[in-house]
Amino acid sequence: MKNLLFILIFLLINPLQSQDFVIPTFLEKWENSKSYLVAIAEAMPPEKYDFKPTDRQKGFQDQLLHIKSNMDWLGSTYFGGELSGKENDNNSKLTKEETIKLLVNAFDGVSAILKNLPSNALSEKVEFFAGEKTKLQILNLLQDHVTHHRGQLIVYLNLNNIEPPEYVGW
Repeated sequence: MKNLLFILIFLLINPLQSQDFVIPTFLEKWENSKSYLVAIAEAMPPEKYDFKPTDRQKGFQDQLLHIKSNMDWLGSTYFGGELSGKENDNNSKLTKEETIKLLVNAFDGVSAILKNLPSNALSEKVEFFAGEKTKLQILNLLQDHVTHHRGQLIVYLNLNNIEPPEYVGW
């Protein structure tokens, strides 16, 4: 508890220096998020990549491609990078391996963009469909979106009696 209090006081007293560790901290978590999502994608057999619990939900592969597309959109639109592999986003004919490769490339693309982003850029405000946001808020949204859909994919695995991989999140 004392450590948390120290960190909060440090952040309040030293806001510019505190930004210097936001991106590296995010990137560490982002890499773990990638590892966990790839493990989930690998756990589902290729013949189940079109599985969806109900007609109104996306299939397993479509969820993965949706996550990838969101990374491409947020990364390129709000952090100014060029992400490769935007082709084939909605191609359900992709193999399991091709889908996972696109997903890994999207994670790595976001990482590359953020590694070159100056820390002070996180306080910049940008127009977003939900109103004006800081780039830090967009960064949080990026991870939150992955987490949201990854949770759905865990349910998809469970509905197919496939034990989800052990959580990787730290």
